[in-house]
Amino acid sequence: MAEGAARIVVAKPGLDGHDRGVKIVARVLRDAGVEVIYTGLRQTPEMIVAAALQEDADAIGLSVLSGAHMTMFTRVMELLRENDAEDIRVFGGGIIPDADIAELERLGVAKIFTPGAPTSEIADWVRENVRPAHAA
Repeated sequence: MAEGAARIVVAKPGLDGHDRGVKIVARVLRDAGVEVIYTGLRQTPEMIVAAALQEDADAIGLSVLSGAHMTMFTRVMELLRENDAEDIRVFGGGIIPDADIAELERLGVAKIFTPGAPTSEIADWVRENVRPAHAA
C-alpha cells in the first residue's frame, strides 16, 4: 500500500451472511489506494473495534443487511467511546430506512450508503472524509 494511505477495517457484523457487496466495496476501496482490512463474516462489535484498534485504523466500514443496524452501529460507537478512539470514523451501508439513517448520524456515524449507491461514490467519500492519522 502507498505510504500515507488511509486504513479501514471493513466488517460484516452479526449473523448476516451476505458478503458479496462488502467484498466489492473492499476491492473498490483498495483499488482507490485505501489499505483495507476485511475481517470477514459474523463479527461482533467487540471484535470489529478490537481489530480497528490493533490495526491502527482510520475508519470502520460496516455492512449490515440483516436489520440489526441500530444495534450493531450503536454498539460500535459505544465501544469506540469506551476506548477513547472516537477519532476512528464509522461509515457503512445496507438496507437502512431513512429514519434510522438520521438516528445513526445523530449517534456519530459519519455516512450511510444505501443499496444502489455507486461504488465510485463510496470511494470518493472515503478519499474526501477519511484522513490517515498514522501517516504523520
